[in-house]
Amino acid sequence: MRLATWNVNSIRARVDRIVDFAVREHIDVLAMQEIKCKVEQFPFDRFEEAGFHVEAHGFSQWNGVAIASREPIENVRTSFPDMPGFAKGHEGPDAPQEARALGATIGGVEIWSLYVPNGRSLGDPHYFYKLDWLSALTGYTAAALAANPDLPLALVGDFNIAPTDADNGDPTVVQGFATHVSPPEREAFAALEAAGLQDVVRPLVPTGFTYWDYKQLRFPRNEGMRIDFILGSHALADAVAGATIHRDERKGEAPSDHVPVVVDLDLESPDDDDRPMIF
Repeated sequence: MRLATWNVNSIRARVDRIVDFAVREHIDVLAMQEIKCKVEQFPFDRFEEAGFHVEAHGFSQWNGVAIASREPIENVRTSFPDMPGFAKGHEGPDAPQEARALGATIGGVEIWSLYVPNGRSLGDPHYFYKLDWLSALTGYTAAALAANPDLPLALVGDFNIAPTDADNGDPTVVQGFATHVSPPEREAFAALEAAGLQDVVRPLVPTGFTYWDYKQLRFPRNEGMRIDFILGSHALADAVAGATIHRDERKGEAPSDHVPVVVDLDLESPDDDDRPMIF
């Protein structure tokens, strides 16, 4: 399975280049974030013409996540347990949930397309919402892996966190003054790893960013950030045979400010043990 994640920053604005990428790179599963549309506005036909099944989750021109797959998409979920909500001026546990999570089972792998809240600024209510959202995600991860330690689980998407200084090349993003690099956010990312996940791309692609702001020539200067990840359980990590960050997708006409991150998974078929022995 070739699994990719991409914050597309508006699926309707970039559907042609997204589908072209998926076909050209032989992507089997593409998790997308920031689709920025309602489900009924999603361009399902373009993906279906290219041989993909699609599930989408979106409420408006903000947020939104989707998964396109060449294999059937099963057990679809639009939230994980205790996932908090957020709305301006709305405090309390009953705040409406945003379209930031889409989980499914594909080819025996549990895959979540995730668009972690940005946080906006230190001290903003959205920042504390981000930390609460990550805490709930960590709780779900720990529980899922405790129940099934051999579960091939992939949490993929835009985490809006640069977990180490090496993941931040943007001079305007300074620890102590900006989100994405604050100690609580980095601790939240580390807690996800401690729950049983690992960055399956970093060992194979130790350098490189996945996001560059549109402003002030950030991309030509390579002043980017690594905030898009594929985090896998040990069962998934053991199956990783290759990984790439497709930097060139930040080039060209009207690109997203993020680029795709891809891993190749060498997964055993559930029928492997039933194959006849050949001598």
